[in-house]
Formats: sequence, C-alpha cells, structure tokens
Amino acid sequence: MSLIERLHRHFLEVVKLELEGLGIHDINNVQGMMLFNIGDAEMTVGELTLRGCYLGSNVSYNVKKMVENGYLVQERSLHDRRSIRVRLTEKGSKLRDRVTVMLQRQLEMLPQAPISIDDLQAVGVTLRRLERFWIRASDLVQRPPQFAA
Repeated sequence: MSLIERLHRHFLEVVKLELEGLGIHDINNVQGMMLFNIGDAEMTVGELTLRGCYLGSNVSYNVKKMVENGYLVQERSLHDRRSIRVRLTEKGSKLRDRVTVMLQRQLEMLPQAPISIDDLQAVGVTLRRLERFWIRASDLVQRPPQFAA
C-alpha cells in the first residue's frame, strides 16, 4: 500500500513541477488533475468524487478555489436544486490541454524506462482486481451494531 501512495505522491510532484514550469501559480497539482478528469464533461461534485477518487471535503474546497480562479463554472442543476454541476471554463480547458500534453510526453518517455506497455497493462489488471477485492471485502466486513441497518 505504501508503494501506491508513494507513486501517487511522486506523480503529483511531477504535475506540480509542470505547473510551476508553466508559470501557473493559482492552481495546485490536485486541482490540475481534477480539471483533467472533468475533461469536456459536466458533472456533480459527487460524480467527480467517485470518478477521481478524491475525498469529499477536499473536492468541495478545490471546486470552490477553481471557481474563484476562473477554471470552473458552477451551476445548480435544473432538475435537483440541491445538486451543483461543474464544467470547465475556457481557462480550465486550456490548462486541461496542457496537462494532457504533459501526460502524453510522459507516455512517450516510457520506452526509455524499463517499463513496457505490457507491464503497464498487467499492473492495470492487477490493480482492478485489487479494487474489486476491497469492494467485496468491505461488503463482507461485520458492521458494528450501532451502524447496522
């Protein structure tokens, strides 16, 4: 588990350095990746939490900051006034495109590392299996009586 956490931190550090290299200081690395994950979609904060594996309170804070800095537009849903939908602004789309270029550049650098596409695909398969395992395990865990339905 600590390896996955370290890999994630290293990846976010690369994103941070990329943003600094571009002279972008009004958004952080996590927010930059959130823009990438939103892409051309319009979604609720809850959907963003599920898709990007972000913690709920951090998503709300980060969405607020990105709205303040002009990267996102935030609108109430017409069908459910409690639900807030977000989408990228032009500024957000431009930064998302820059993050996409960075990720593509990293992908092109992979042949220089002792990592093959087959290696990455195998890791992906293994991580998806691990994810399914934990989902099933969490369903089987005995709930404390105070939380039982």
